[in-house]
Amino acid sequence: MLFEPILNKSFNFVLIIDERGMWDIKDKICLVTGATSGIGRNTALELARKGGRVVITYRDEKKARYTQKWIAAETGKTIEVLFCDLSSFESICGFVSNFKSRYNQLHVLINNAGVLENTRKLSKDGIELNFAINHLGPFLLTNLLLDTIKGSAPARIINVASGAHKNAGINFDDIEMKKNFSGFKAYGQSKLANILFTNRLSTMLAGRHVSVNCLHPGIVTTDIFKNMDKIGVVMMKPFMIKPDKGAQTSVYLATSDQVSNISGKYFSRKKIVNSSSTSMDREIAKKLWELSANYVGLQDRKTDN
Repeated sequence: MLFEPILNKSFNFVLIIDERGMWDIKDKICLVTGATSGIGRNTALELARKGGRVVITYRDEKKARYTQKWIAAETGKTIEVLFCDLSSFESICGFVSNFKSRYNQLHVLINNAGVLENTRKLSKDGIELNFAINHLGPFLLTNLLLDTIKGSAPARIINVASGAHKNAGINFDDIEMKKNFSGFKAYGQSKLANILFTNRLSTMLAGRHVSVNCLHPGIVTTDIFKNMDKIGVVMMKPFMIKPDKGAQTSVYLATSDQVSNISGKYFSRKKIVNSSSTSMDREIAKKLWELSANYVGLQDRKTDN
């Protein structure tokens, strides 16, 4: 069999036997969200350096044009920048239409964009912002691009999660934390959602020649901590790494042939590590998927899954 999925008893492991040959990022179309700064920008840089055809999303055009020029100066390669506001379902749908009008393939999708909001804020659709941007945005974006990704197989989906998921749960009774909001809890819940999404999608795509993995990038000195309590930031500073180091696992998962046969795993420092027991719960993952699909109106949107 050319492409045979083998699932073990654990939820988040899929071994894929693929006889198509070595994976090479050269000339593959790579989409990176949230790539105008920090981990995302360094990820886009390295993918371009390795020969990928890179597209990044932006909300701030000035930052996007700076990133475009910076990468061109560093690599001699031109990346494309396209507007997408992950806090708006309408904007995500518009981006997907724009992307599909320009590209008929997508080999690597890296859902990198994320926020950590300490005060309760709402998205353009009136949804708590950590949950909206960190989970619902990537959920909708990935599903709307799934037909293109599957048509480009072999392909890879990479979700940037966080070690913050380990002390989190999914509060289905109040998932937007309207009653008792905590920024760190909301962030942890959204990062747990990234892993549950990864695990469920990986199982759904078994045999489709598309791998889905997630990662903890480390505690990285990026803008994500700009709204965090200053004392907390100072306490974490000795453990922080620079964005270029934080991007290494994303780049590894996008470019390495060594992970061609792996799907549904959680990585840190380029190695498979254990995520929380909650993140591996099939029933929670299924319930979250259904809830997320209702939130974004997935059944009413044009998809071909």
